This record gives sequence, structure tokens and C-alpha cells, in this order.
Amino acid sequence: MSLDGFMPRLTRRRWLAAAALSVALAACAPMPSAPAADPLPSWNEGANKQRIVDFVKAVTTAGGKDYVAPGDRIAVFDNDGTLWVEHPMYTQLAFVLDRIRQLAPQHPQWKTQEPFKSLLAGDMKGVQAAGEKGLIEMLLAAQSGSTPEEFERVVGEWMKTAKHPRFKRPYDELTYQPMQELLRYLRANGFKTFIVSGGTVDLMRGFIEPVYGIPNEQVIGSRQKFAFTVKDGKPMVTMLPAIEFIDDKEGKPIAIAQIIGKRPIAAFGNSDGDFQMLQWTTAGSGRRLGMLVHHDDAVREYAYDRDTAFGRLADGLDQYQAMGWGLISMKNDWKVVFAPGK
Repeated sequence: MSLDGFMPRLTRRRWLAAAALSVALAACAPMPSAPAADPLPSWNEGANKQRIVDFVKAVTTAGGKDYVAPGDRIAVFDNDGTLWVEHPMYTQLAFVLDRIRQLAPQHPQWKTQEPFKSLLAGDMKGVQAAGEKGLIEMLLAAQSGSTPEEFERVVGEWMKTAKHPRFKRPYDELTYQPMQELLRYLRANGFKTFIVSGGTVDLMRGFIEPVYGIPNEQVIGSRQKFAFTVKDGKPMVTMLPAIEFIDDKEGKPIAIAQIIGKRPIAAFGNSDGDFQMLQWTTAGSGRRLGMLVHHDDAVREYAYDRDTAFGRLADGLDQYQAMGWGLISMKNDWKVVFAPGK
């Protein structure tokens, strides 16, 4: 039996209309969603990575009990040993030693004056014997007499050529890739990120913005005294050979309170010099996050904590659990330490 009489004639126009409708309906159908990109790809899965992700989700979920308005999402980071390498010596100390050698021809008296005499003779034991007083004396000699703008240019030029003695790479390539990802992740979620370091603010401002994406006005550090003068009719600010403020230990929360004017909700450090910053941050009301980077990877970086002259971690190691902080294991929590060389 033929069905021709029971079926409408399928013209080209009807066929095209039916095809178009099918395409439109298919486009409206729900598609399986692609998995969200991992915001912290250099971190191994584990308690510390999850702690960060859970914290960010909690404080950014509108209507949630832990929600924090964007204006109050402040995260503070130490620099040396937290964001980049600090061994075998602080990067600032490496700069100061190079700068003293460079300036030596202008200061013949240094040939007989310690600790400059030992440094110029290559006697690092003699430099160390001068202690903290001698190191501060060299720092001030290396960083005084110029305007902040001139000094930033000096630091920028040094950063272009100076290389780490072990890794043979520029210092700005020795930032920790997982921490760089963390900075970007926080900023993508409405956080304002600050550097709070014991290094001098004027040296850090010579490299911080291109290295971390943090503007100079969000850099807090130790400060030299400045003077305002007018020379040849030009007003200027000059760096003096005197320290105004040490941004370390209890100095860190004080500087944060004075300069930022708000208590952070997240703080990251690596040494006992950061203890009070984490302590003050995490003592605030609401959801808080405090974390310490533990240097326990001698193969990919360095392994040290209690017994070191740079970045000593003893009190933090003893008390981080009682304080409710996370201890980030460089060896176990990070897939990579440094980004690949350029």
C-alpha cells in the first residue's frame, strides 16, 4: 500500500526550514560545561592548596557568612624567602656589596675603614665580623645621597646584570612560581596585594612592579630618612644616611596599620620576622588566612629553618599549628619552584 497520499510533499523550502529549526534547537540545548581552569597549577593537590581555595571562595561568596567586601580584601606578603630566593644572602645585601665595590673609587678612605676594607679585599669573614652595625653602615653608604628616582634607576640597572651565585640566573627570575600564581589568583578575586618586607622600600621600588605586578604605593618596607632641599632652584627629596624605621617583627603590623589603615585578612611569610604580621592578621574577626613558606627543598632551592642567618624560622615552626596557620612545604606542596628561564 502506498503512503504517498498520507504524507505531505517535502519541498526544498520545507526541508531547509526543518534543518534550520533543528540547528537552532541544538544550539539551545545545554552543553556539558568545561572544567574550570586550575588557578594554582603549580601547587600539588593537598591541604594547603585546598585551604587557600576554600578561603578565597568563602570571603568572595556574596551572602555567605564569611563574605568580605572587596575594599577589605587585603593580603600582605613578605618578600625575601616568601616570594623569591633569600639564600645564600638577602638580595639587598648582594646589591649593597656590589654597590660598595662600584663606589669605592670615589671613597679612598674605605681602603682603611672597616667593614669596607674587608669587603674590598674579598674578606667576607671580616665583613661578617662587623655584625649588624657594619652591615647597616654599608647599606647607608650604598643607598644615600641620591633622590629616590635616581636610586630606583640604579637598582633597575643592577637587576639587569646581577645573577644569583648558585642558579646563575637574574634575581627577578628567581621568584617562586606558585606564589606568583597565588598573587594573581587573589587579585582576580578582588584582593589588593601588598609587599611588607624588612628590605628598604626604596630598593624594592626599583623592581617590585614589573616582577610581581604590585604598584609602588603598595610596597611597605624599612625606611631611610629623607630631606627636602632646593638646589639650583629645583626642589628635591634626598636619601640620607640614617634609618627612620625597621619594618621587621612587631614593626610590620605597626607599618601596616599606619600605611594601609586596615587589618589584612590574609598574610604570608616565611620567617620569625613575619610572626607578628601573621599573628595580628589572623587575630581579627571573621575568616582569616595565615601561611608560612617552609624551606625544606635542598634540591630545587634550599633547606633551612632554625639554624640560619637569613630567614630563621623557629617560633613560627613551633607555634603555627596552635595559631591556626598553614605551613607550606616547598618540597611537597609545589610542583615547581621557579618558572622556566627566559
